This record gives sequence, structure tokens and C-alpha cells, in this order.
Amino acid sequence: MLQTPAHFTPLLARQTHPSPACFIFCGDELLVEESSPTLPPASVALSFGLSAQAFFPVGLLGAQYCQTTWLPAGSAAPQGFRFTRLRPLFGAMDEAVLSVAGRAYQIANWARTHRFCGACATPTVHVDGERCVKCPACALVAYPRISPAMMVLVKRGDAILLALHRNSPAKFFTALAGFVEAGESVEEAIHREVFEEVGLRVNTLQYFASQPWPFPHSLMIAYTAEYAGGDIRVDESEIAEARWFGPGDSLPIIPFSLSIASSLIRANLPGRPPHAA
Repeated sequence: MLQTPAHFTPLLARQTHPSPACFIFCGDELLVEESSPTLPPASVALSFGLSAQAFFPVGLLGAQYCQTTWLPAGSAAPQGFRFTRLRPLFGAMDEAVLSVAGRAYQIANWARTHRFCGACATPTVHVDGERCVKCPACALVAYPRISPAMMVLVKRGDAILLALHRNSPAKFFTALAGFVEAGESVEEAIHREVFEEVGLRVNTLQYFASQPWPFPHSLMIAYTAEYAGGDIRVDESEIAEARWFGPGDSLPIIPFSLSIASSLIRANLPGRPPHAA
């Protein structure tokens, strides 16, 4: 499961380093070498006219200083490099570097979208010692946006419920998921989303794990829950299909191993002890 490497240390202050790891984004795409999913050398920043002040600190991956920045929409990659979204890098880029890339993207996207105050449009300034910008005119502060989302694998005896979300880019069958609304707990969101999406009632919620998910700024919080009643009735605007899968049933294609959805499903496969490794 994609997660922060144990040897990563987040940083809030810029550091001077002779060869920093540079995560350069254009929109939601990362600059990598044309022939491999490798970050560009720091010298490539010169081709874009980027100064040291254009980069934001991310942290230390071991002893390697990591920094990030964003480019205007439509920026062209220099010869020998290309822009790519993060999803295609799953399984291709080193997992630790990919994890830091997800963090770097959220920081770069926050810096790009908070250059001006959302209340009065005054240019913002960065606050020393915090991942925060502040408006010098009206004092509004803005931190990187994090959107909590619940994920739940519903169980009925030895069977699990998997659904194909209508807008899924990969067309995997997976656990149910949805964003937590304002004023709502994660548990309340689970009850609401399960009923809205498939018409079922659940109980016995049990926390499984959480995972940062930079698409673009989610925090996935995963649970299991026991079926408590109802018949499957899908919300066709969101769910294309939902089915129970029990022991002996052929499982559909499920999400890739770096996602929390994969870990949640594989730990609770039909006929397998709960949370088995």
C-alpha cells in the first residue's frame, strides 16, 4: 500500500542542496525522463527559468532533499523529458519516490491555487515555520486542502460486496467509497454512502487503515462493516454494478496493490481469516 516511507522527514523550510530531487508539475502531470520514470536533474529547472524561490520544500527522503514547483498550463517538456500523470507511474517508479511525488503534487497544487486570497484577492505571503499562506490585508489563512473520504468493505457472512463505480477510470470492482460531508463523522458518512449507493444498512463498523491519495488531495479512511439489512439497489448515477462475492466465486479485477482498496479487499477475501496478511 502506498504510504509515507519510514525514512522520509517532512520539511517546512527550504534547504540548500547541490543536487535536490525536483518534482516539477504542470497541472497534474509530473516531469520525468522520456525513457524512464526518473526525475529530472536540478539543472533542468534552468530551462524553465525557475529560481530557487520558485521551489517549495517537501522533505528529506533519507539524505536526499526533495523540493517541488509548478509550471504554467501548456508548458512544454524539454527535449528528453515528458509530463505524465501519477497513476501510470504506479508499479513503474520506485514506490518511495512515488509516495513523495504524491505529497509534492499536493504541495505544488496548493501553492499554485493559493497565490491570492480567496476572500479579497490580495497576493498571499507564506508563513514561516508552517505549511500555510496568509493574506496581509484581511489575515485569511490557507493550509493545503485535505478532503477526507470513507471507504468501506461490506461483509455478509463469508461474502463481500464489490461495486463497479460508473466513473472509475480503471473499471475495477472495489469497495464503496465517498467523501465525508461538512458536519459529518466518518462513521456517519459510511452509513449514508452505503445506503445511497446500494440501498443497504450496515453495522459493526471496524477501522482498517488510512492512506493519503493525491488525486487530487484525498485522505482515504477504510473500514469494514457487517451487512444489517436490505436488498442491493444501486444508485445508477454512481454505481454501474454491485454484487456479493463468496467463497468459490470468481473474483473480478480488483484495484492495484499500491491502493488501500486492494489491501482492504485482499485482507478480507471470502474464506480467508479477517485481516490476514
